[in-house]
Amino acid sequence: MSPKVISLLSQTSLFGGLDSDDLAACAHAFREKHLDKGQALFLRGDPGTHLYLVEAGRIRLAISTANGRRLSFQHATAGDLFGEIAALDGKPRTADAVAITDAKLQCLERGAFRDLWTTRPALVTGVVTLLCRRLRQMTRQFESVALEPLDVRLARFILSTLGTRSTRPGRRIPMELGFSQSELSQLLGASRPKVNAAMALLEKTGAIKRTLDRLFCDPEKLARIAKSGDDT
Repeated sequence: MSPKVISLLSQTSLFGGLDSDDLAACAHAFREKHLDKGQALFLRGDPGTHLYLVEAGRIRLAISTANGRRLSFQHATAGDLFGEIAALDGKPRTADAVAITDAKLQCLERGAFRDLWTTRPALVTGVVTLLCRRLRQMTRQFESVALEPLDVRLARFILSTLGTRSTRPGRRIPMELGFSQSELSQLLGASRPKVNAAMALLEKTGAIKRTLDRLFCDPEKLARIAKSGDDT
């Protein structure tokens, strides 16, 4: 198992509390899987046989209806775990997982996962921590959609996508979303025209500058807008 995978696992709430020996044993149980852009990993209703760690690429987690409507509620990127709920209880998947880009995943089979947590008590604590984190994230997402202005939500999304990237004060960071504005609209729970209006508002404040293929972002201005939602 590569040091990169061990490092990614160590930063997750599920595996991060393990000592080095337990972490290495867990990493050894994962198996590599590759997806092409547009390829489905699983669909809603499929058996929950594995949990997944994204090593590279972007995976859309979404709920689709019979008439073709789709709601994206998360993009899993490098370092993110997903699929753990069905892997824990063995019940069918509650969402679709589709690769937005070519992706490299690490997969842990449900039986192997069960063996790990029964022999490593610290992993049980990680399971509880992960489930609590998921609940908090879901509550926060619902609150954000219901109560916060769209420009605030968009600013927070851009900051999250930028991650730890930084630049000198007054300089902008280039960023490629890597997916369509329709996809972004679904993630933010708004229509495309409203997201475009929010983009225009951020551009008017100088927080971003748009070109055909990327955004140029001012993290300080984005952070001020994102924080303004906490004061409303």
